[in-house]
Amino acid sequence: MIEEKKEYKKHNSFIKFSSSSKNDSNNILIKIKKILNNPNYLKHLNSVNLNLIKVIQKDLFSPNMKKDSNDIFKLSQHVIDDLNILEDKEIPKYLIHRYRYEIYPIKKILDDFPPYLQIEPSSICNYRCVFCFETDKSFTNKKNGFMGTMKLELFKDIIDQAHKNVEFISLASRGEPLVCKDIDKMLEYTTGKFLNLKINTNASLLNEKSIHAILNGGVKTVVFSADAADEDLYAKLRVNGNLKNVLKNIEKFNKIKTTRYPNKKIITRVSGVKVNDSQDINAMQNLWGDLVNQVAFVDYNPWENVYDSNESQISKPCSDLWRRMFVWWDGKANPCDTDYKSILSPGNFKEMNIEKLWNSEVYNNLRQKHEMKSRKNIFPCKNCCVT
Repeated sequence: MIEEKKEYKKHNSFIKFSSSSKNDSNNILIKIKKILNNPNYLKHLNSVNLNLIKVIQKDLFSPNMKKDSNDIFKLSQHVIDDLNILEDKEIPKYLIHRYRYEIYPIKKILDDFPPYLQIEPSSICNYRCVFCFETDKSFTNKKNGFMGTMKLELFKDIIDQAHKNVEFISLASRGEPLVCKDIDKMLEYTTGKFLNLKINTNASLLNEKSIHAILNGGVKTVVFSADAADEDLYAKLRVNGNLKNVLKNIEKFNKIKTTRYPNKKIITRVSGVKVNDSQDINAMQNLWGDLVNQVAFVDYNPWENVYDSNESQISKPCSDLWRRMFVWWDGKANPCDTDYKSILSPGNFKEMNIEKLWNSEVYNNLRQKHEMKSRKNIFPCKNCCVT
C-alpha cells in the first residue's frame, strides 16, 4: 500500500511568521474603510474591479461574514506589512489583485491574466539545498538543456506585457537570480511598474552593486532564503552555503539600506524551509531579527524529485493552476515549479503572449482534469501533494 503524502497547501504556507511591524489589523482596517469609501480613490477602476471592491468590503467589514471560511478575504500579517508601504491611492488596486491571488484559486475563477507571475532570471544555482530539485543531477547536467540565464531583451518583453496586467511578480524560481549577469539591469527596468515585486535570493552572491540595484529598482520585498541560525545546521541544509558569508552580506545590505536609503519603502525577510525539529524560530529571530523586517518558516514541500516519487493519493485540484504562472529563463511557461522539467508546459513566451498562454487549451485542459479530480491520470501531478 502506498503511503499517503501530506497535503501541501500552497496558499498561506507560512508555519511560523514574525514581523517587526507595529501595525495591527484594526488600524489598517480603519484606513482601508476610509479609502474604499472615498470615490476619489476608486474613480479610475473599471466596472469589474468596482464590483470586486464591493466584495472585498463585504468580506472585511460585514459582521455576518464567517471569518474562518477559506473563501473569505482576510488580512494576514504579511499582507498588512505590504499595505503599510503603499501610498493610499495604491491600496484599492493592491486589494483587488490580492483578492485575485488568494480567492480566485479557491473559487476557480479565471480571468485574462494570472494573478501572479513568477519570472526566472536563472535556473542555475550555486547551492544544492537538500530539499530542492537542484539536487537532481539530470536537471543540473548542462547537456540536458535545463540550465541557463534569461536574456535582458526577453525579460523586458515579459515585463512590458505584465505591466498594468499583473501586479504581483516574483523574480526567482528554480535557480538563484543573482547568478544572472543582467540582474541589475532587470531590476532597474522594473522600477515603478508593480505594486508587489519580490526577489528571492540565498544572499551568497549579494554584493554592493546588487544591493544598490535592489534598492534602486522596483523591488518591494526582498527575501533572503536561510533555514537555520546555526552554522553546522545551515551547511547541512544549504549545501555549498556558508552562514558567516550570508550573514555578512545581509548585514551589508541592512547598513546600505539604513544609511543610503533611509526613506526606501521595502520589506526585508529571512525565510527558511522547515524540514526538521532542529530548526528553531526563536534562534532565527535572535540572529536575523535586527537585520530584517520579517522572519519566517514555510512548510516543507517534498519536491526534490516529483518524477521519481510515489503517488500522492491526493485528488484536490492544485490552486496554482488559477494562482500563478512561471516563465523560465528561456521563455518557456509552466504552471508550477514542482514540475521543474516542464512536462506540463503550455508553450513558450516567444511564440505566445502571457494572456494566450494563461488561457491556452493546454492550460485549460489541465485545469479541467484537476477540477474533475483526475490528478491520478496526469503525470507528474499524480505524484505531487500541492493543493
